Amino acid sequence: MRNIPLTRRINVVLPVETVELLDRVAAKGNRSRLISEAVLHYVESQAKRNLARRLKAGALANAKRDLEIAQDWFPVDEEAWRRTKAAPRRTK
Repeated sequence: MRNIPLTRRINVVLPVETVELLDRVAAKGNRSRLISEAVLHYVESQAKRNLARRLKAGALANAKRDLEIAQDWFPVDEEAWRRTKAAPRRTK
């Protein structure tokens, strides 16, 4: 059975300003961890933005249909509300 490494060494080219900033905020020897966390955070936030964008697009695409359904069912809701308000309350 072959051992699979938990990490992999890669070469990354960064602007000098980025490396200087990285050196200021990362504890000595923790560049890789900081970069890993930053990449994971970026990917997660992009996924959330993408989901929000898709949900918004879906809501806008279905807005007319949803409004029509709500209008169709509004009288039923109103009747149920009236019956609930008119029903005598039980006391213990």
